[in-house]
Amino acid sequence: GGTALDAVEAAVVVMEDAAVFNAGHGAAFNAAGGHELDAAIMDGRTLEAGAVAGVTTIRNPVRVARGVMASGDFVLLQGDGADAFAKAKGYETVPQSYFGTDQRRQMLAEMKALAAKGQAERANEAQKHGTVGAVARDRHGNLAAATSTGGYTNKPVGRIGDSPIVGAGTYANNATCAISATSKGEFFIRKVLAHEISARIAYLGQSLERATNDIVMVELPE
Repeated sequence: GGTALDAVEAAVVVMEDAAVFNAGHGAAFNAAGGHELDAAIMDGRTLEAGAVAGVTTIRNPVRVARGVMASGDFVLLQGDGADAFAKAKGYETVPQSYFGTDQRRQMLAEMKALAAKGQAERANEAQKHGTVGAVARDRHGNLAAATSTGGYTNKPVGRIGDSPIVGAGTYANNATCAISATSKGEFFIRKVLAHEISARIAYLGQSLERATNDIVMVELPE
């Protein structure tokens, strides 16, 4: 009986709190050995959205993304401004050490070793990625999507991927679909991937399966 928006937020919070995912606790390390987290949430009923990028002290970035959406004044906050917004609004903040795990430290060492040999492309998906997300449709037919990530292991400091970019890694529209994406975000940003799938459903009359397959399996680089 709850809303799709509440459902996706709750699901992503669970994954942010679990050390096995690349979001929140257990997030990937950047090249400097720190953490910069991104998250977004979108309401398919109203097309309202909120996102944070490059945050360093927020325990649950998706909660703050929801708070940004609720503010109604802006859609995306980044870095120190987003951290300050979270603190001012009473969201839980944590030290950087909270996000790191031994497994992620090992992955950072492995990625740096591969990069030093010019073999970064040989890294497996577990070493590089692991973004989490959720989509939902509630009993009223409303859609929602949410995404949260630590980015990819050994990413440059300041890099922001597709997860907090509405229309790239996160999108929801009651008229079409709800999407949360994971992979190499740069490709998804260039394609405006999530919105492109929605547009194919709206303008070409494609099914979700056809639109998704054409974009992900045909048009994206291997």
